[in-house]
Amino acid sequence: MATTYKVLGQVKSNTSAATLYTVPSATAAVCSSLIICNLGESTLYRVAVRPSGVAIEDKHYVVYNAAVNQYDSVCLTLGITMGATDVMTVFASTSTVSFNLFGSEIA
Repeated sequence: MATTYKVLGQVKSNTSAATLYTVPSATAAVCSSLIICNLGESTLYRVAVRPSGVAIEDKHYVVYNAAVNQYDSVCLTLGITMGATDVMTVFASTSTVSFNLFGSEIA
C-alpha cells in the first residue's frame, strides 16, 4: 500500500454546505489538519464526516456552530480516518471563510 501526503481539499464557503473532500474509491484517508481561515467578519462554521451515500444527520458533525473571529484562523488537529468514498462536508455562516484540509491517502 502506498501512502501519499497531500492537500486533500480546499473550498471557500458560500453559506451552504459544501463538500470539502471525498475519499477516492479503493482508497482510505487520514485527515490530519483542517485550517479554517476567516477573511472577513466573525462567523460560525460546521464540519461533518459521513459515510458514502448517506445524507448528513446530526450524528455526523464533529464541529457544530463553532466561532471563528474576524480575520482569524482556527487550526484543528484531527486524525480522522475515512474509508473509500466517505465525505467531509463544511459550512460557514458567511461567504468569507476558506477551509483547507491536509492529510494522507492510502491506496
